[in-house]
Amino acid sequence: MKLVSGQPWWLGLAVILLGAVCLFASTELSLGAQYAGIGPGLFVSLVGLGLVGLGVMLLIQMARGTAFDNAELAQDPGMDTRAFFTVLVASIIPAMAMQPLGLPLTAALSFMLVARALGSNRVVLDLISGFILGAVSWFLFSELGLQLGGFLPVAGV
Repeated sequence: MKLVSGQPWWLGLAVILLGAVCLFASTELSLGAQYAGIGPGLFVSLVGLGLVGLGVMLLIQMARGTAFDNAELAQDPGMDTRAFFTVLVASIIPAMAMQPLGLPLTAALSFMLVARALGSNRVVLDLISGFILGAVSWFLFSELGLQLGGFLPVAGV
């Protein structure tokens, strides 16, 4: 395998380093918790392992000769402000709507807005998908013993 010059080798190394930092930070956190069995250290460890793996795969791709050029960056069309502000609203909605609407409806609204910002025109399908994801999340978190409030407080449930 011949090393290709001009590749951004630093990028693969930076991703591996970031993963190593996450793994080091996870040693300070517990992997398990009393009430749920899953602690915060588990997620940080998984992210760290994922980053190290992605960094290694990136370096392998560069060693195989995959070219990384800046052709896409040269044609940068600029930021889509409508999509940006739609996602911004979608990220603010949970803070304002979780208590009165509950997780499933809040997730449905946020999911639909983010999907819309990414180009989806299927509003009803996106709302249904977001509601299902929110409902499943609510039930899984309640099984872990976490209190997320009512399922649908607006309906008295």
